[in-house]
Amino acid sequence: MAAKKPVALPVHITRLEMTAPPKASLPVPVNIQTAIMRTPDIPLAFYRYLYRQVGARWHWVDRLRMSDEELAAAIHSQANSITVLYVNGAPAGFFELLNSDEHTVELIHFGLMEHALGLGIGKWFLLQALYSAWQANPKKVVTTTNNLDHPRALQLYQMFGFSPVSTSSGSILPLSDAELLAFARQM
Repeated sequence: MAAKKPVALPVHITRLEMTAPPKASLPVPVNIQTAIMRTPDIPLAFYRYLYRQVGARWHWVDRLRMSDEELAAAIHSQANSITVLYVNGAPAGFFELLNSDEHTVELIHFGLMEHALGLGIGKWFLLQALYSAWQANPKKVVTTTNNLDHPRALQLYQMFGFSPVSTSSGSILPLSDAELLAFARQM
């Protein structure tokens, strides 16, 4: 039986920005141990693992399709920073920031792994990501989301001070069976 060719998924993309640091404050979640660690020079295999574990359900594919050289150039750039969330000793999510220019920081990726959902740490972790983004004293922090993201993602971003600035349409081509198999072999 021949493998099915993936069908492109239409997406509605929303670009958001915030022009002031969040005013919210949230306590560290109780009854779980958390650690947040910035990971300069993150190994490519660990990054791909995090990216796949966080992004699989949301159809994150771009970074998985990059060669080692392309991925290393992107994630090891001085303008890029990756921070990993650990819950009870295990990786549980990550966020990635890009200093686009001296005035703008982009929240490129943010999310939790399946086992961390429902623990009450999503809002708290997003707030930590935003605090980190504003440490560079930008004029604005930007991000994008789309209709394939968590159903409450747009609402959550707006709750913390982001405002939609534009929308567009696009498509995402899910990973093929061959790509998934190749990725599994890398692990």
